Amino acid sequence: MKKDIFTLLGGFLTALLFFFGTIGIKFDWFNEESINAFVLVLSAFVTLVINLFAVWKNTHVFKKKGE
Repeated sequence: MKKDIFTLLGGFLTALLFFFGTIGIKFDWFNEESINAFVLVLSAFVTLVINLFAVWKNTHVFKKKGE
């Protein structure tokens, strides 16, 4: 499911790139390589956050409040 969401995000950004190109707005830094890099970094960040939460939950959920 996560992969599908990031694929949709990349597709939306690519469509936005083509729309801007159609109306004559060009950004040197906004190209297909930067879109792919952004989607890759965002997916890695979300994976990191999910894994950090899982580690935190697994280490703190079973501790007693008195400890």
